[in-house]
Amino acid sequence: MAGDGSAADGTADGASAADAGDGSGPGTASGEAESAYDADGAAATDPDADDDAYGGVLGAVPYAVRASDSWLFRGYAVLGALLALLVTLLFSLGVVVLLGETSGVAGGSFTFSRAFFVFVGFLVVVPLVAPLLFVARRHRRGRGDARYDATLGALGFGFVASLYVALVISVPPELQQSADSPLAPVVDALYGLPPLAGLVPPTAVALAIWLVARRWRQ
Repeated sequence: MAGDGSAADGTADGASAADAGDGSGPGTASGEAESAYDADGAAATDPDADDDAYGGVLGAVPYAVRASDSWLFRGYAVLGALLALLVTLLFSLGVVVLLGETSGVAGGSFTFSRAFFVFVGFLVVVPLVAPLLFVARRHRRGRGDARYDATLGALGFGFVASLYVALVISVPPELQQSADSPLAPVVDALYGLPPLAGLVPPTAVALAIWLVARRWRQ
């Protein structure tokens, strides 16, 4: 019977050694749990984890609105996104109509006019969405600033106003109408400017948007 007891003790010792050898003991399980926790923690604090905070231009708009604390910027984000969508639709329809009217004409000036029409639409849409993209990128990188957001929001409203001024300047003389309001002298002065002067206000504001974004990056 004593031999049986010794054999049982030997068997138990062998099982313990096997457990330690194959790594299935409690210590190993605890180590695996700690490794899994560390892996999860690393994933949560990975600086690259925010790279997919939004997807493209469409995702940048709601992301910027949620992330920003500036109500001025939030107001422009809604207006700018709607105007950008409207301008895109209008220019898309214009391109379709232009292609339909010039489909039977070969190259030359008509090809240039189509490309120029698309180029003008691009120049209008990009400054409208630029403040949204700049703010979204800054918040995604963890460098959000309410003053930065408010400045770009104000410049966004300024760009919308500059587009209206450009339209007034570019109105043909036969379509100009006298304004019966306190702004009548201003409107008459704008009517008196050459059509090419209409490019100055939007270009100046678009340049200001780019300069502000560049300055805050430094």
